[in-house]
Amino acid sequence: MGDFIDGLKRGKNAIQQAMDRRGEFRAGGKQVVCPHCSNGLFEKGEAQMNTQGATFLGLDWLNKSASLLVCTNCGLIQWFIIQPEKNQKS
Repeated sequence: MGDFIDGLKRGKNAIQQAMDRRGEFRAGGKQVVCPHCSNGLFEKGEAQMNTQGATFLGLDWLNKSASLLVCTNCGLIQWFIIQPEKNQKS
């Protein structure tokens, strides 16, 4: 029974993390809106910006990462070096 309860807790935590990544965001003091479909709801992610030199030397971990906002309507990806802020109401 303990494994079942632990599984439920892990599932709840996974759902909460997914909800924390989804919402409306601001970047540079402006509301982020999809330039393709005008949607305002996004899923947030992270991506590493690899460089050939670091990859060649096996030093990918030295590369910077960027924040991504993926439009929940059309899937367009927007990249941000400065992390966008999630709106409090989202």
